[in-house]
Amino acid sequence: MALPFPSTCSANSAVSASNCASSSFIFRGSQYMQELANTAVLASNRSSSSFTVRGSHYMQELSSLRYDSRPPVQHARALCQRIPLPMASTNLYGFNRFRTKNQGGLEDRPPRRPVLSKATEPSASINSKEPSAFPAGQKFHLEDVIEAQQFNREILSAIFEVAQQMEMIEKDPVGVQILRGHLMATLFYEPSTRTRLSFESAMKRLGGEVLTTENAREFSSAAKGETLEDTIRTVEGYSDIIVLRHFESGAARQAAAVANIPIINAGDGPGQHPTQALLDMYTIQRENGRLDDIEVALVGDLANGRTVRSLAYLLAKYNNVKIYFVGPDVVKMKDDIKNYLTLKGVEWEESTDLMEVASKCDVVYQTRIQRERFGERIDLYNEARGKYIIDKKVMNVLQKHAVIMHPLPRLDEIMVDVDTDPRAAYFRQAKNGLYIRMALLKLLLLGW
Repeated sequence: MALPFPSTCSANSAVSASNCASSSFIFRGSQYMQELANTAVLASNRSSSSFTVRGSHYMQELSSLRYDSRPPVQHARALCQRIPLPMASTNLYGFNRFRTKNQGGLEDRPPRRPVLSKATEPSASINSKEPSAFPAGQKFHLEDVIEAQQFNREILSAIFEVAQQMEMIEKDPVGVQILRGHLMATLFYEPSTRTRLSFESAMKRLGGEVLTTENAREFSSAAKGETLEDTIRTVEGYSDIIVLRHFESGAARQAAAVANIPIINAGDGPGQHPTQALLDMYTIQRENGRLDDIEVALVGDLANGRTVRSLAYLLAKYNNVKIYFVGPDVVKMKDDIKNYLTLKGVEWEESTDLMEVASKCDVVYQTRIQRERFGERIDLYNEARGKYIIDKKVMNVLQKHAVIMHPLPRLDEIMVDVDTDPRAAYFRQAKNGLYIRMALLKLLLLGW
């Protein structure tokens, strides 16, 4: 007998039983438990049973239930769309998986943009006290993560809101399987530790699986001369989302133009690193409590560092922000960023005095001098390296509420004895990368 879902359900051992008078649904999210408002199904002269669905194992339990001939994933989808979780919009954990049109599946994926459009600036603020960035009935669709300019404040607020929810999930010892059945491919043509591992951890913590190549430049068909476009078209047939790091600026946009699945830019040469900038902004908000009315110093390799470029683009979206550029002459911030900030009305200043700047700022964002970007010009690398080091002297002039950040890895630009200072936020910053990337995977694959 096919049982309607979720109006009538019983526990695994009682699906076939005919004696039940009422069924109450309890959804446990490990540390939090929420009862679905006294849902009861009455059937005359039948005994009662309760059906408990544990948040961390609901997919496994559902797959063992035999309601009818439908695949278990459709039962999961039906269940998820009806069970609200704490601090989440009703469909936050909904199983709204999109497949490409050529793959077929639950729903056709909406047509992709040929070129990534830039969002307009709404008036909403990340500091808004509204309970949700997108109230009921209002939705946005995130297709790719290519560059920092694509985000507006409202979407940033939504990403940070979901990241906070992901932090709760990550602290749950069992987790939530909302991405079960999804595959993420990581294509890294440049070395990575934090970005690659945090994306893979994010996917697995949400129940998904990972296909990975650690050095695609050497150990993929790129070594045989295959174009990036051909690689993307091939890999998208094996996965639902691609995380791409490439040595050429603009490679992520190039990949997104031919892909029918979401592309995440995990760094494209000296171009941009938007997910790093997102976690940086999330960290600043968490550490300082605000994103408006702040002064930020960007220090180190400003010419080759993609993280500082993306961060500058995002800082420009907030009010009364001042940015200091502190770096050796051979790696000064490029004019395109300075011109963009001027166009957006953001105050900026170049300085060679780290001590003076550190005493004024809410955030000092240090970066390493990138040896790999200098090629054979070792003389220029040696000229740039070691000029601006954060040590105890800098920490002594730093304001009590200020923080030191670094995208990592570090070499000698932050002394190890700074690590014990509570204002050293770079390892907390790295941890926040997990939550931001969990949020992005959820939003790209399931929507808001």
